[in-house]
Amino acid sequence: MFKTIKSKTLFKKSLTIFLLAMTAVMFSAAAMAVQSLRGDHALDADANKVMKHKVDTVEGGIKRNFELQPPMIPHTIDKYKISLKGNGCMKCHSEKAYKKEKATKVGDSHYIDRDGNTLKKVSSRRYFCNQCHAPQTKDAPLVENVYEGI
Repeated sequence: MFKTIKSKTLFKKSLTIFLLAMTAVMFSAAAMAVQSLRGDHALDADANKVMKHKVDTVEGGIKRNFELQPPMIPHTIDKYKISLKGNGCMKCHSEKAYKKEKATKVGDSHYIDRDGNTLKKVSSRRYFCNQCHAPQTKDAPLVENVYEGI
């Protein structure tokens, strides 16, 4: 009986030491692996100012690279506001204003809700334009791109 108690105690001590050692190894490995996207920049220091990029303004729009690609925005949108109260894009691209503004009308698909019903206003799932549409810049690509569109 004494031998069984001693072996159980020894087992518990060994298991405890093993678990503590594994925990220490995991925490030290995790601490070494975590790197901030800011690099060596301290988290409590101010971030570096983001570089401004010149937007590529294209008369008549930007050619699409594949069928059903959302059109890219051929102008700046810095001053456009999209919130629950209003959508700055609709000042020019709405059903009422697009002809007068000589802009592209919002696609008919944007007026259909998820149940297939045609709405009088842009569907809420298509309301935030810059989820799919984005202005383009005249910057050099970050990586080589050999993609050829249609």
